[in-house]
Amino acid sequence: MVNVLKRNNVRVIGQGAQTLLFVNGFGCDQSIWRYILPAFSAQYQLVLFDHVGAGLSDTTAYDPKKYASLEGYAQDVLDICHQLQLEQTILVGHSVGAMIGVLAAIQEPEAFERLLLLCPSPCYLNEEGYHGGFERQDIEDMLAFMEKDYVGWADSFVPFIMGNPDRPSLTVEMTHSFCQNDPAIARQFARVTFLSDNRPDVARLRVPCLLVQCAQDFVAPQEVGEYLRATIPDSTLVTLPVSGHCPHVSAPTETLDAMEHFMVA
Repeated sequence: MVNVLKRNNVRVIGQGAQTLLFVNGFGCDQSIWRYILPAFSAQYQLVLFDHVGAGLSDTTAYDPKKYASLEGYAQDVLDICHQLQLEQTILVGHSVGAMIGVLAAIQEPEAFERLLLLCPSPCYLNEEGYHGGFERQDIEDMLAFMEKDYVGWADSFVPFIMGNPDRPSLTVEMTHSFCQNDPAIARQFARVTFLSDNRPDVARLRVPCLLVQCAQDFVAPQEVGEYLRATIPDSTLVTLPVSGHCPHVSAPTETLDAMEHFMVA
């Protein structure tokens, strides 16, 4: 029998009546949320975890077939909800973690009260009539670089994700997080992340949803947020006047303002 809490290094903080469940983006472990957790710790129960292959997760639990699509990661989210008997949870997801949360909420909408999605993207590829941010060849070149030199790829790609070149310490911290991942699992997760197309799925979401995007984000450009706002029935879009793909790290105050306003609405 799978030990879900060990598999995903689940950590529960606080005793609040309602739960916030945090779903990390690609390359990150649960420490990525440290800048915004103090604002919620007195009022909510906080549930944090690591995707298999990241952080202190159990890498022996990795199943290439299960994690060949984002649905495998969404099942892990639901497994955690079942194990902890969570109900009416507020899910906070970042980047691909946001889309993983969307897939979980589509499957079991009754488990979630609302979703707070930071820099989500259902498809990173530029297609006819859709601007995802990347050409397919760009993605293939990136994945080939990862296969050849994972650490070198992280050193070059993380500054692109983080933005804010005037604050190099943020890039250093995230690069360290990326380099703690199991490289083989990370390469496969990257392929699944950047080549998935969940545009057919997002219209099926029936849970109230906040979309938080950054004004300058090369990974999830503004067109993506506008697409999701037009596609998800009960969604609200907020564009923060900041740059980068990780506002909960680089702009925690602005991110918290948007989240808290939505949570009490």
